Formats: sequence, C-alpha cells, structure tokens
Amino acid sequence: MPTAGSPRPDGRRLRPSERAARVRFRRAVTLMLMTLLLPGSAQLVAGNKRVGRIALRIWMAVVALVLVTVVVGMLSHGLVFRLVVRPGNLLALQLLLIGLALGWAALFMDAWRLGNPLSLMRRQRLAAVSLNGVLTFTVAGVLLFGAHLVAVNRDFVLTTFSSGDAVDAHKGRYNVLLLGGDAGVGRWGLRPDSMNVVSIDAETGKTVIVGLPRNMADFPFAPGSVMDKEFPGGFDCDGCYLNGVSTWAEDHKELFGDSKTPGIDATVMAIEGITGLEMSYWALVDLKGFRNLVDAVGGVKLNVRERIPVGGLGADVTGYIEPGVRRLNGHDTLWFARAREGSDDYSRMARQKCVMNAMLHQTSPQRVLLNFSEIAKAGSSMVSTSLPASEAGRFVDLALKARDQKVATVSLVPPAITTADPDIDKIHDMVATAIGRSDGSIEAPAKPKKPKKGTSTTVTGGSVGTLSDGYAANQADDLGATC
Repeated sequence: MPTAGSPRPDGRRLRPSERAARVRFRRAVTLMLMTLLLPGSAQLVAGNKRVGRIALRIWMAVVALVLVTVVVGMLSHGLVFRLVVRPGNLLALQLLLIGLALGWAALFMDAWRLGNPLSLMRRQRLAAVSLNGVLTFTVAGVLLFGAHLVAVNRDFVLTTFSSGDAVDAHKGRYNVLLLGGDAGVGRWGLRPDSMNVVSIDAETGKTVIVGLPRNMADFPFAPGSVMDKEFPGGFDCDGCYLNGVSTWAEDHKELFGDSKTPGIDATVMAIEGITGLEMSYWALVDLKGFRNLVDAVGGVKLNVRERIPVGGLGADVTGYIEPGVRRLNGHDTLWFARAREGSDDYSRMARQKCVMNAMLHQTSPQRVLLNFSEIAKAGSSMVSTSLPASEAGRFVDLALKARDQKVATVSLVPPAITTADPDIDKIHDMVATAIGRSDGSIEAPAKPKKPKKGTSTTVTGGSVGTLSDGYAANQADDLGATC
C-alpha cells in the first residue's frame, strides 16, 4: 500500500483527500484489532472511557480466572473436574460465556463506529466491514460454541446423576455396583447382562473389581431387606438366578413403596447379601450405548489373544475381531466384551474386566476435555446412576488416582465358587482378602515364577486360562498385567 504522498499504481500522486482516507482506514483497522487483543482499549483511546475501563477490568478478571484455572488444573485435575460437574457452576459459566460473546460483539461494533466508516472510500469501507464482520462472528461464535458445550455438560450432569443425598464411605471404601443393562425386544423387563462391584479406597483410589456371574442361584439377600423377608432361605426358587432378581422385583413393585427403580433396589439387596459389602451407589450402563462412549474417547487398546466372533448364539457370525494388540472401536470393543460364541460366561467376564481396566487407564483427562461434547452425548444416553451430582467430582478425583495404580479383581465363579450352590462364607472371605491385599492390610502371596520361554499359556474364549482352572483376569492382583 503506498504511503501518504507517494504515487498511486497508475503513477498519479495521491490527492490529499485520498491520503486522509488511508489514514482513517488504518485508524479504523487499528481500533478493531485493539478490540480483538484488548477489549475496551479502543473505547479507552477514542470513545467512552468509562465503557473502556469496565471492559478492560472484565477482560483482566477473565484472563486471571483462566490462568488460575490452568495452574490449578496442572496441579490437580480432580479439583477442576469437581468444579465443572456442579450444575450451578456450569450455569454460571454458560451465562458468562454468553455475556462475553454479546459484550465483545458490541465492542467490535462500537470500534467500527469510532473508525468513522462514512468518511472512508468505498473500497476501504467494504474492507473494514468485512474485517469487522469476520472478527465479530469469529470471536462471538467461539464463545457461543463454548457456551453450547457447557450446556451439553450441564444437561449431562442433570440427566445422568441423581438428586439424592451423598453417603459416606463404608469402612473407608466406596462400593459402586455397575450393571450392564440387557433390555430389548423379547425380554421381560431389564435383565442385567453383567454385574460388577467396584470397591474404591476413599483415600488412595485403589480399586478392586468384584465380578458376579449372572447365573448364580440360591443366594441370600441383605439381612432385614425387603427381599430377605420375601426369601428368608435365599433366592432358591425354580429358575431363579441373579440376573432375574430385577425382573421379579419389577413384577412386585408394591413391595418397594415409592421406589422408581425396584429392580435395581432388589439387585443391590442381592449383591450385598452375596458379597458382604454395603453398596454406596449403583450405575446402570446400556451396553449398546457403551459403544458410542468408546468411539467418543477414540477407542481402546486391547490384547486380543484369539479370534473373537461378532454375532453367534442364535444369530449369524458376521465377522471376527482378529488377534493382536489393537485399538478397537466401539463396535468391536462391545463384541470383545460380550461375545459368547465358542466361549463361556466366565471367559466373557474376564474379557469384560480387561475392557474396564483399559477404559480406566487409557482415558486421559486431556482426551476427555477434547472430546467432551461427544462423551457427554454418549454418556447421557448410556448411564443412569444413584450417584448425586455433588459427588461426581469426588469420584472423578478417585478415578484419576486409580489410573496410576494396579486394579485387582476377584470373581465369584468356578472353580472357586459353584454358582448353583455358592458358599457364602467363602465368598465373603474371598472379597475381604482381595480388598485386604489391595489396601495392604493383608500380605499378598509371593509372586509366581515366570514361565520359561517357549512355554505356551492356555487361552480359552479369548481369555488366559480355562473353565476348570479359572481365568486369570477373574482373579488377579494386577489386572493390567494379566490382560
């Protein structure tokens, strides 16, 4: 662009009016760029100084808030997550972002006015309008999109989490019952397809997963519970299995008062009677929705030890998940966890624990933040839970601690337990021992010698071990090393 007094491209000298228009154009552009970099500075220099001072103070406060959040986030991911899972905080952040978007857009428009656009030449006026429009819509658009993401997060929290009261840890641990929902066409009510208790140390986050087979029978309920009164001798009716407790309760809702989840309540009573653990909360996971969650976090890396069929057991096998250490998408991860063709329930339980371990250790806070919109969308349609929103941050903090530690497992399955006639005292001892080893109150046994090179490890149904000897991932002090 020629300087004032310099020739135009056609060789003619610029007229004084043209030189003045160029100066005004540069001033208009400068005011808009000042608004972009330091909102309110244009008003402080050329407009309403009071408005400029207010805008600058707000901007400095926002920058300070962002810097403090970044520093705190680097020091404690858990604290940040605690802040962003509170609906009140999220509403305030959403309104702040909307307010910033509107306010910043207004400052851009005022900076355009201060640039005296009617005094510019036609081409300069069009360029200034274009620049102002791009800056306004870009900045406001980014802030409004951020407000949308916050709204998605808030809806997820309000939809997913309970409005009930928080409970204290029981004997220093939170015990959360995870139920894999298997409701669908042709099924009467909800029949949990998988049941695991995640027992978490309230201080360290050390975790033990207790796996329960869906075909367990003749078991007691929590003493004094509704189900215990109905079945004082245990759930020993014809065809009565653990995964059928929910259906029985749904058929007898009147026994559970005003409860909206009688099936889950009855299942909790059964789990407490079997394990001897008091449940803090429960979470019901729709296994088909789980597929979307895995896709939202970018898949999980799993050690596929042998071909896993997709389909089968009454349906056609449509393909296979090939062996190898591979990153699986949601569809394949779900089939890795659920496939029973050429396998058995207990091998499948072992694979499910490997999936749980992979999700815990591979889903980083950074990945969650980058894919939060997709994760929240998948989670809101996948999970229902009794965990109150006020406690969500606490469990995120515990999960972050658990990521850096070994996860132990104990499963109440053959050969240790006969599912048709379970030894409840033995089960209580197994659970207590696994938790004791995890928290260090019980000394773990000496590590077994590593197999010599060339020694093959038996794999059945994709899991290390056999039905008669037990599957390694079902009984492990370090689930990650076993998987």
